[in-house]
Amino acid sequence: MPKNLLEQLREMTVVVADTGDIQAIEKFKPQDATTNPSLITAAAQMPEYQDIVDQTLLTAKKDAGSKATQAQVVTLAFDRLAVSFGLKILQIIPGRVSTEVDARLSYDTDATVAKARDLIAQYKAAGIAKERVLIKIAATWEGIKAAEILEKEGIHCNLTLLFGVHQAIACAEAGITLISPFVGRILDWYKKDTGKDSYPAAEDPGVLSVTTIYNYYKKFGYKTEVMGASFRNIGEITELAGCDLLTISPGLLTELQNTVGELPRKLDPAKVAGLSIEKISVDKATFDKMHAADRMASDKLAEGIDGFTKALISLEQLLAERLARLESEMVAAG
Repeated sequence: MPKNLLEQLREMTVVVADTGDIQAIEKFKPQDATTNPSLITAAAQMPEYQDIVDQTLLTAKKDAGSKATQAQVVTLAFDRLAVSFGLKILQIIPGRVSTEVDARLSYDTDATVAKARDLIAQYKAAGIAKERVLIKIAATWEGIKAAEILEKEGIHCNLTLLFGVHQAIACAEAGITLISPFVGRILDWYKKDTGKDSYPAAEDPGVLSVTTIYNYYKKFGYKTEVMGASFRNIGEITELAGCDLLTISPGLLTELQNTVGELPRKLDPAKVAGLSIEKISVDKATFDKMHAADRMASDKLAEGIDGFTKALISLEQLLAERLARLESEMVAAG
């Protein structure tokens, strides 16, 4: 019986679920899972996860003490909610979960390091080894420097909002565990910039970007793993078959599972040796110069940080409203 595309993909690539929806993770049984503020906010609004949200809020209220303001309780609960979802996810998957540092710290190396250590401490207190957690940090220069410090402490990082080869090279030179280049968001930018409605999968700008990064890493023997992310269609995924990892939304996982056909390997370390690729060393001046010259990467990094920040603010408002309801219910119950 012919295999579906998802089965074939799993034979050459680690498949990661791009969702905070625990039921979807149970359905697809990925090796790893990754979340972000938008996904956590969406999951926190689903009725089936209300218990996780309520328990996190009530524990935070207790731990913050009787004199804590509602805002202080919400801040503490917000810090813990991603870990609460991460712990649930780790009960299902055999691998790692990515948990994101507050996007508002993206340009502050010291604050990012402190927040990452706190997240790891929360997981450790719950009995989870740091090897099972990837700290997700935006790939600004400051974020990459924070991740470099963390990696030396044995805290593994996933550098996200990655759009340009300069970001990828800086991550590899910093010894980062994993990067997440955003395929679909790159496509979005080029469609808007050029006015083109669509690109053939093999010419998709996001696919070409990840292929360039993958080949560069394999050519020069970098250990940093490449995890394609943010897909808009299964054509982007099949063109990156063979990538180290791909993080895929439940909708596209379903489509891959329901599609039968041959899936040839497109990315392969064995094919890289003969490629002529120039090695680039990226210091801060080079990074800044390349970033300024790459309109797409500049636009999408700023837009991504802004988007995650808005999702965080929405989540804080959601938690504040839920806490107020819980407090009024507790008063009513006497």
